[in-house]
Amino acid sequence: MIHPTAIIEDGAIIGENVEIGAYAYIGSKVTIKNNTKIMHHATIEGKTTIGENNEIFPYASLGTAPQDLKYKGEETELIIGNNNKIREFTLINTGTIQDNSKTIIGNNNLFMGYVHVAHDCVIGNNCIFANAATLAGHVHIDDGAVVGGMTPIHQFVHVGTLAMVAGASAVSQDVPPFCMVEGNRAKLRGLNLTGLRRALNNRDDVDAIKKAYKALFESGKPIKDVANELLQSDNNIYVKKLAEFVINSKRGIAYDRKM
Repeated sequence: MIHPTAIIEDGAIIGENVEIGAYAYIGSKVTIKNNTKIMHHATIEGKTTIGENNEIFPYASLGTAPQDLKYKGEETELIIGNNNKIREFTLINTGTIQDNSKTIIGNNNLFMGYVHVAHDCVIGNNCIFANAATLAGHVHIDDGAVVGGMTPIHQFVHVGTLAMVAGASAVSQDVPPFCMVEGNRAKLRGLNLTGLRRALNNRDDVDAIKKAYKALFESGKPIKDVANELLQSDNNIYVKKLAEFVINSKRGIAYDRKM
């Protein structure tokens, strides 16, 4: 159902069984795929593609221009996958040509009220962003991560798989997979054991990650040296994922000692 007061510009592509509420605005370069629900007063503009079975709540603003002074009106994109819930007043911008020109959102994510996802962010699947979480440009968030409310994340930060960021933190360095961080500036506070036990069926995998965490962050050795040792000696896929993340970190790990 499309409400008669909704504005849908010529050129917009609307799939089957899409609902568009009162006073919603859909721009000419927008594509909305099947079974997505756009609630009243939502705004979707720019070159934006929204997948299937999404729920866009009132006053969300998607596909608007980047909040970047380098942006000069180039055509860039916002791509959103399937089964996402995007709550009230969430703001998600398109990309910039200084990156790959795309902001990309995966599947099955929850964006609570007032969340901001800036230009060129890449977000995986099954993530949760609590109220007023704020992602600066070029941030990457991997699958299953949770970001607490009122938490800003600095440009170019990478948050790993199944990581958890506590509310009211300020994240300026990379957050390794499976870990928890908290504070301003956020630092490691241990493993996200609850998330790991929910996600991994094999207790041996959880134990292997615990052992690797202690070697990396509690042994007192340089963590990149330890990560290289783990990569060569440990065959557990989750340990390798953790070690590779540390080795490839561009901003350094949110850690109390220097790498």
